[in-house]
Amino acid sequence: MSTRGENTAIVGVGVAACALCCAGPILGFLAAIGLTTAISVALLGTIGLGIGALGIALLLRRRRGATACTPSSEPVAVAAPTLRSSR
Repeated sequence: MSTRGENTAIVGVGVAACALCCAGPILGFLAAIGLTTAISVALLGTIGLGIGALGIALLLRRRRGATACTPSSEPVAVAAPTLRSSR
């Protein structure tokens, strides 16, 4: 029969063996998750930046086209503003 101390030693050795055996795959899995996250952030950030830049370019082009006018070399008469009385 084994004593309580021997049983504790056997369990301790089993725990240590499990930790050593499983540490590699667990750390590899966590590293893969970290690398995937970093790649995804970089990729999606770049795509988002490109879409944002394209949207701003289209918006500025539309605004420039809508506000474009030809300047006049002659003076232009402007009516004086009317004031409202506050009640």
